Amino acid sequence: MDAARETIAFFDRTHAERGPNDETLLYTPREVKFLAPLPDPASVRDFFAFEAHVKKGFEKRGEPMPKEWYEIPVYYKSGHHNIIGTDQDVRWPSFTEKFDYELELAAVIGKKGSDIPAERALDFIAGFTVMNDFSARDIQRQEMKVRLGPAKGKDWCTALGPYLVTTDEIGDPYNLRMTARVNGELWSDGNSGSMYWKFEQMIAFLAKDDTIYPGDVLGSGTVGTGCGLELDRWVKHGDIMELEIEKIGVLRNRVAAE
Repeated sequence: MDAARETIAFFDRTHAERGPNDETLLYTPREVKFLAPLPDPASVRDFFAFEAHVKKGFEKRGEPMPKEWYEIPVYYKSGHHNIIGTDQDVRWPSFTEKFDYELELAAVIGKKGSDIPAERALDFIAGFTVMNDFSARDIQRQEMKVRLGPAKGKDWCTALGPYLVTTDEIGDPYNLRMTARVNGELWSDGNSGSMYWKFEQMIAFLAKDDTIYPGDVLGSGTVGTGCGLELDRWVKHGDIMELEIEKIGVLRNRVAAE
């Protein structure tokens, strides 16, 4: 961060396209391909923080909303090696016929800590990014019937991006519009302010008698209306998903063949 700030300050002073050591300072967008801001995060834990999404999921399964959901911020661990960034294709896996996107806000841990009280938890966040928690809904349903997982239905791929935006640039993380478009059509429209479990509570729960580390990713879970399952609409081969969160940007991925 210090090096980035120094470079920006130098450019602001001089408007030079090359630095003092003849390094390139200025690129056009066409010259740059953005990778995932964390291509190999230390871990990915995905929470279940939006009440509207959770209620809809249980409703579709014909089950009541469990009271335990209101007692602890539950999460599952996803495949932290299977990360892609914006403008990268996501493979349609051979084991599913129900491919889905999930619109999420993700926090990235910036420093090590343990036994962290909720009132200090935001100090441990480096910044935020957009997360698409791709889901194979049919195999996920099979896994959940045996009360284990989700696992294979989730951890084969996750997208993060387009940028990691620091907390000072985000301001209030609980007042951000969240939208999803498929082939340019608006499918999902929500707000991070509808989150029942906040990141402070997630971090306090995770760090209880345990340690969090820089590079840990905490997904918010899907915002209400933020997936095809809720809408009874499904993406297809070749579709382009554009997930956007205010102050962060657009995470764009195309569904490729197997």
